[in-house]
Amino acid sequence: MGRIVRALSEDGSVLCSAIDSTDIVREIERLHQSTPVVTAALGRMCTAGAIMGALLKNEGDTLTLRVNGGGPCGTLTVVADYRGNVKCCAGNAQAQVPLRADGGLDVPACVGTDGSLTVVKDMGLKEPYVGQIPLVSGNIAEDITAYYSISEQIPTVCALGIVFNDDATIKAAGGYMLQLVPPVQDSAVKVIEDNLNKMESITGLLDKGLKPDELAVSALEGLGGEILDQWDAVYYCDCSRERTERILLSLGKKELQKLADEGKTTEVCCHFCNKKYEFSTDEIVKLLKEQKN
Repeated sequence: MGRIVRALSEDGSVLCSAIDSTDIVREIERLHQSTPVVTAALGRMCTAGAIMGALLKNEGDTLTLRVNGGGPCGTLTVVADYRGNVKCCAGNAQAQVPLRADGGLDVPACVGTDGSLTVVKDMGLKEPYVGQIPLVSGNIAEDITAYYSISEQIPTVCALGIVFNDDATIKAAGGYMLQLVPPVQDSAVKVIEDNLNKMESITGLLDKGLKPDELAVSALEGLGGEILDQWDAVYYCDCSRERTERILLSLGKKELQKLADEGKTTEVCCHFCNKKYEFSTDEIVKLLKEQKN
């Protein structure tokens, strides 16, 4: 189970959101049977998505992150709710690329850099908010930072990390996001810059076992940071047979008739959790009748 913590500086000028997403990333690996480099990419995106989703204000609000960089893993998609619960999928979860020269996982090579990051916020309005920027690096954290700067004009620092054991299992995962709250205080900017220069890399901090509350307080050192709130977040897929039926209905009469004429069991697999739903020919015919009505 993940843990989200939010802390605010004493003067209210800097918000820090941090998360322990270890269990979420382990669930990604289990469900998608992804290679380590795809697990790292999806894990970073889900870590960011959970933090960003938790910034939504109302129950029922959702946030979708989509990265299409042209790399071998294909399009990466993450959906988060207002509590930071997330689900994800990859175009090719079994993609592999050579390691970097230093032996590390080459996430940008797997994701690609020739493409875009799209953020969709569905807040129950007539139309969802959609922001899109060209990918900066395919590193995910740098792309999220750039998104806030370009699309929402919010000065932001995002740090995301996944630490693997020697056997390629997940040791730790997490991250933090610092955002300056308008009006921006120059004095706070200087303190944050100094703190970031002093802090270890996010992977180093996670490897040492730092918890999200410790990450948040460290990032706000010298600003009188206090914990605002904290709660659990999980990998959660809300697919159901009823939703799958609605998807089949959306195919239209022609496609449903094709499925009925084949006389075979129709299997629909959820991309987010790999759960399979089977529909007999009789059930397809019943849906077809509903469509005709």
